[in-house]
Amino acid sequence: MDLPIYFISDIHLMLNRTKKEVEREEILFNFFDHVRKTGGTLIINGDLFDFYFEYKDVIPKVYAPFYYQILKLRESGIRVHYVLGNHDYWVMDFINDTLFDKVYDDDVKLKVGEKTFYITHGDGFLSWDKSYRALKKFIRSHLFIWFYRSLHPRIGYSFANWVSKKGDHYVHTKEYNKKILDEMKIQSKPFLDGGCDYFISGHYHQAKELDMKNGKLLILGDWLSFFSYGKFDGNDLRLHFWKKDEKK
Repeated sequence: MDLPIYFISDIHLMLNRTKKEVEREEILFNFFDHVRKTGGTLIINGDLFDFYFEYKDVIPKVYAPFYYQILKLRESGIRVHYVLGNHDYWVMDFINDTLFDKVYDDDVKLKVGEKTFYITHGDGFLSWDKSYRALKKFIRSHLFIWFYRSLHPRIGYSFANWVSKKGDHYVHTKEYNKKILDEMKIQSKPFLDGGCDYFISGHYHQAKELDMKNGKLLILGDWLSFFSYGKFDGNDLRLHFWKKDEKK
């Protein structure tokens, strides 16, 4: 992979292009301009969209500005990888073959030079996620996907839009965030002790960089409030905040 490698997650592009959403897109696209100028590789670690479901002949047009930006990145030589999340798993050939260089439908281990990365979106990773893991298996099943694709796209996306509007469900208490962080330390330890240098997760909407005994745990934050990203320069992986970096 070309260096530097940028990691972002949990952008949650919405189905409604409100003024706030357009402003948020502009911040993201300014970051993409920066990536284009520096060169390298971009890895999007899940929940790029708040909802994405691809039909054989239908893709959501509301995301057209984003599609254009990704194609611009690729035309400039940036390789763009995409790890599917829990909001955007249901992809077909447009995402797999047209938009991105590489799409991963599960966790992935990557070797870059002498460093090994374990990358997971993070959903279903916690010890108490047993019921969610069963749900995850079902909604990724051929039966569920067949049923949802049998719905008219207007019905499928109307339902998704209704769910998407159900409040700010990405904000958690300090106590809950601490509980998640403590658990992620436990869950990442076998990977870091087993030869991985970096364990990278999204999903939890907190931006954390922690040096562990045998590696580093990085939780990527989001592009709803943190506007955070990871950057690997060939020597080390660090967490950055775009709104601060953009002013430099």
